[in-house]
Amino acid sequence: MKVAGAQIDPQILEKERNLEKCLDSIRLADKGGAKLIVFPECALTGYCFTSRDEALSLAENIPGWSTRTIAALCKELNVYAVVGLLEKSRNRLYNAAAFLGPEGLIGKYRKAHLPYLGVDRFADHGDKPFQAYDTPLGKVGLNICFDLRFPEPSRIMALRGAEILVLPTNWPEGAENSPRFYVNTRASENRVNYIAVNRVGSERGFNFIGQSKIVDLDGRTLAEASSDREEIIYADLNPEAARNKRVVVRQNEFELALWEERRPELYGAISRRRRSSKSL
Repeated sequence: MKVAGAQIDPQILEKERNLEKCLDSIRLADKGGAKLIVFPECALTGYCFTSRDEALSLAENIPGWSTRTIAALCKELNVYAVVGLLEKSRNRLYNAAAFLGPEGLIGKYRKAHLPYLGVDRFADHGDKPFQAYDTPLGKVGLNICFDLRFPEPSRIMALRGAEILVLPTNWPEGAENSPRFYVNTRASENRVNYIAVNRVGSERGFNFIGQSKIVDLDGRTLAEASSDREEIIYADLNPEAARNKRVVVRQNEFELALWEERRPELYGAISRRRRSSKSL
């Protein structure tokens, strides 16, 4: 199955223009044969907001006008898309991703881990579980940007059957280790395919580093974008292969059983929240 990552340069406060760019990218990726097209974090809105009120002015419900527009194109072309946007729900503001396809809204995810950066300074922590959505493409899990730095979300989605993990992201300068190390590690340690899509360009004093990438379940980079250009990257993935969590190097001599050898009874400390070092 061919997938695509649309590395674009969203413009802050210009949602209609950003939506048109997403639609154009979906059409282009469809012509390139992609069945799943992934966009950056906050692709519809931009990221570097200066206040909660400013961000709320661009936020919308999910489903809403933008997601319905994208879903209509997905239905027309018989493709799937994951798009980052800001969601408002009652008095809450979430950094979110919508998973859309020919059938409409498949699912949404709200960013769970929030750095002190951009709109995340004003957003509410996500309250959605880490899910694996069952689709004709395979089982797909969603997370966003900083979630990558925590191994638990990827592991939970993999345990729930995810074959492809998707990460809309806005990596700025200083986050180079995320595409360099973390994406490939999360793929390899869980034996899942991974699509991480960043943005490029500058926004209110922040420069974004691009380097979107598609990685297979062995942690091998299949496609990688530049650090400074809008472009679409493509790769062929085998979702079904991610169901096998046993690595055989030499039969009966060198085998790794990633799931069978887990020892969750020893991992309890992971679920205990620690105080910040500043408060110790």
